[in-house]
Amino acid sequence: MIKAGYRIESVQLDDPRAVQLRSMLDADLDERYRDADADDTPAFAAKRAAALAVHPEQIVATLLAVDDDGTPLGHVMLRRLGAEWELKRLIVVPAARRRGVGRALTAEVVDRARRGGAARVILQSGRMQPESLRMYAASGFTPIPVYEPYVETMPRSLCFEYVF
Repeated sequence: MIKAGYRIESVQLDDPRAVQLRSMLDADLDERYRDADADDTPAFAAKRAAALAVHPEQIVATLLAVDDDGTPLGHVMLRRLGAEWELKRLIVVPAARRRGVGRALTAEVVDRARRGGAARVILQSGRMQPESLRMYAASGFTPIPVYEPYVETMPRSLCFEYVF
């Protein structure tokens, strides 16, 4: 899919650009939530990491937004979480924000899930990501209760669905 100044590409999970963007996301989320998670025991932190883990066999699609010059601008994954379809690991690099990259990646995930027979797409986020929360709402996602595997280790998560 081609957008103004960038295109959406389907790539392998281990594509080096995708791996790099997920590492950037990890660093960003660590900075945003570090203080909130500071009192976690190592055992609880390990449980949270397990809840957040994405296993390759669950991945339906890994998508990149790539600039005209080949620079990766954003990343998202679509995974099967049991019977559900989940938007996962969305990031847009700071230099590409406010260009519609996040919305385009989100729309592509929703479209692929719809074509795959999903009844809805779900996602998990948090209060320290206000720009993401605004974008999800603007993209038609509505709040839902926290779902598994996040209930125990992230009960204050903000979760959403897009229903077809």
